[in-house]
Amino acid sequence: MDINLVNWPAVVVAGLSAFAVGGVWYSRPLFGNVWMKDSGLSEEQVKAGNKGKIFGFTALFSVIMSANLAFFLADPKVDIKFGTAAGFAAGIWTFGAIATHSLFELKSWRHIFINGGYSVVSLTLMGLILGAWRAHI
Repeated sequence: MDINLVNWPAVVVAGLSAFAVGGVWYSRPLFGNVWMKDSGLSEEQVKAGNKGKIFGFTALFSVIMSANLAFFLADPKVDIKFGTAAGFAAGIWTFGAIATHSLFELKSWRHIFINGGYSVVSLTLMGLILGAWRAHI
């Protein structure tokens, strides 16, 4: 890893891409309704949440995850294929952590797959973006 090869604009774009994925993933037509039910949250509770705090920390943590992945991909040989595969592997890793926590919280398998699936998809996209941008530097 050569930290000088980290492409910071790519890190920000890849990190913020999690918002696009999350917007679709947790929308009502896809998984939003069942996620709320399995989380034990009412619509009123979700609406009452501090949106600045939620979205602000989500952006921060997404960029941190993207930067962490970018450190692993900071090699001149990285391309879109490797970046995507590395992102997918990171997603599987986080899926395992989410599943472990959720099992102890007595969450359903459906809940685990909704949250873990989001992690796999968003990190795979991050890896794709970072790998594609790396290949064009």
